[in-house]
Amino acid sequence: MGKQAAQRLDRQRFNRSKLNDLEVRKKYQIDITNRFAALGNKDEDVNRTWENIKENIKTSAKESLGVHEWKQHKPWFDKECLGFLDQRKLAKMQWVQDPSQSNADNLNSVRRDVSRHFRNKKKT
Repeated sequence: MGKQAAQRLDRQRFNRSKLNDLEVRKKYQIDITNRFAALGNKDEDVNRTWENIKENIKTSAKESLGVHEWKQHKPWFDKECLGFLDQRKLAKMQWVQDPSQSNADNLNSVRRDVSRHFRNKKKT
């Protein structure tokens, strides 16, 4: 897993659509204002001040807006799909080793079958 992918998994997404509700927006604004009033300018270190600001915003958002719930995807990918992928990989390796017309036709046929199978699996 790359560095960016790991950072994406770490992030929390807040339910920003709740800001369209006037009551929630007011509550969030008041919460942020109170937190910054309590924060003051105690620290002279810029990095520490930034961390405090960031934590105050995150805490206020979590309390007021809540965390965004991710959609649950259908578990359509199963062992049968893995078999189709292996079949496609073998056909491609045969074509790479011997790029004849018959291997190219076989690869296109297998690709078409795999795509059709995946499309049908997603629909059900």
